[in-house]
Amino acid sequence: MSSGASATDSQASQGSAGITRLKEQLRGNPLVALLIAGAASIALIVALLMWASSPDYRVLYSNLSETDGGSIINELDTRGIPYRFSQGGQALLVPGDQVHTLRLQLAEQGLPQAGNVGFELMENQAFGISQFAEQINYQRGLEGELSRSMESLGPVNRARVHLALAKDSVFVRDREPAKASVVLTLHAGRTLGEGQVNSIVHMVSSSVPDLDAEAVTVVDQNGRLLTAPDANGLGLDGTQLDYIAEVERSYQQRIESILTPILGTQNVKAQVTAQVDFSRREETSERYGPNQPPNEAAVRSRQSSVSYNGNDDLAGGIPGALSNTPPGTATSPVENPPDEEDETDTEDEQADEDTLAATRNLNRDDVINYEVDRSISHVQHRRGQVERLSAAVVVNYRPTADDQGVMQPTPLSEVEIDQIERLVRQSMGFSQARGDEIAVVNSPFTRTDTEVEPLEWWQDPDVQQLAMTLGRYLLVGLAVLLLYLLILRPLVKRASQTPQSTAQPAPTFQTRVGEDDEERPSTSGEEDESTYNKPRRKRKASAYEDNLNDLREMAEEDPRMVAMIVRGWMNKND
Repeated sequence: MSSGASATDSQASQGSAGITRLKEQLRGNPLVALLIAGAASIALIVALLMWASSPDYRVLYSNLSETDGGSIINELDTRGIPYRFSQGGQALLVPGDQVHTLRLQLAEQGLPQAGNVGFELMENQAFGISQFAEQINYQRGLEGELSRSMESLGPVNRARVHLALAKDSVFVRDREPAKASVVLTLHAGRTLGEGQVNSIVHMVSSSVPDLDAEAVTVVDQNGRLLTAPDANGLGLDGTQLDYIAEVERSYQQRIESILTPILGTQNVKAQVTAQVDFSRREETSERYGPNQPPNEAAVRSRQSSVSYNGNDDLAGGIPGALSNTPPGTATSPVENPPDEEDETDTEDEQADEDTLAATRNLNRDDVINYEVDRSISHVQHRRGQVERLSAAVVVNYRPTADDQGVMQPTPLSEVEIDQIERLVRQSMGFSQARGDEIAVVNSPFTRTDTEVEPLEWWQDPDVQQLAMTLGRYLLVGLAVLLLYLLILRPLVKRASQTPQSTAQPAPTFQTRVGEDDEERPSTSGEEDESTYNKPRRKRKASAYEDNLNDLREMAEEDPRMVAMIVRGWMNKND
């Protein structure tokens, strides 16, 4: 233990002796301290200037893959462009004035590739590749091209597409339709609307054969399904809701645009509610008209039937001369007497008529069919038809000057309200049969300062940026001033006063009581002792204060060393 303590004490004594010698050297040659302080000040000033003039780094790319990140870093190193990574290494930062130039130059080289391989995969096909491998490469290329198309959209940061192509078969029951799944990674703070999701779905379904839009599923990075059917439970999709909003906004703009020149800006507000029918309906009607007169009706068909029954023999027999012989002639009336002839003829005619009526029967049937008067109409109702409109218009009071010239709000008259209502009816296409309603109310408006006040000059972003830049250089100047006032100026002043103090005898650090007579210089008998002791006491007090200040500085700089020295003194006294 004693050997270890003695070694420690010796090291402490050597260290204190070295510090003492260094201080003596610095006091003996103050230019060394001045040079060291000057060099440190220059280094600090250079560091502050570099910090003040350092470029403002901005994001070049974020969420890069390892392959793309390595390629981009190699390119930046080749160009000699400084870069750094953000916290966590999620973003690559470059000087702000080179961001756009680097993006264009890197895009020319195909960076970043984002890991998507397009149809360029089909350019380097191996000879003798199987049909299965060729089909897989085609599917990969199609997925990559669709991913690139989606990533070109503003809100989409990264996209990944999975395709299940259709499986053909000669049997209908064995055929499998195509399906697709899309995973989107959106930029921070960005969202996709219903119309944008529908556009992505239709883009995928139009690019893949035998793929229906209903078979495409879109999911975001949070696992939220973006293609949920009837998400609002109202039977309306986003497109229909947007159409209703567009119709209402169109009528509202019509009303406000026609009333603004009359009432002034900010003096009329209108709201329109539209009931739109999106149902798909088809109607077919068939109508039969009444029978028309025969002379005007169109004959469809006519059928005639005649039947004759009598005792006279018709022409018959074997065709020839005998069968074509006309019947015999009647008996000449010359052969009978006149009176008898008349009576005989009358009786014969009567008998012939009776016989003919009894022996002859003639039937004739005519059937005529006329065309039926029929009309068929097929009506397909248009979707998105406005069924009913309701408009509410609020008109502000009109400002008028009173007797003292002060502007006071005054309500409109009934005539003016009726005129405004008629204008609203005409502008919106009012239909009583449709059940439209209009309400015009005249009421004073509560003024709110909606206008954006101009920013103060000190709130301008450009001014703030300039102030930050000037603040950096001002901070550097302040640091330089403090270095000069607190360090360089005292050292220069001490160095300039050193030659004057060297002419006087320098006081020693090891003054003890009893050495005053030895160090007292020889004086003549005429010199008074009191005049000698006064400067002597001043020199001794100055030396004591200097030694005390040195010890305090040593204790503050290295208290452990001072403790070791004190412990060594205590061990020696023991």
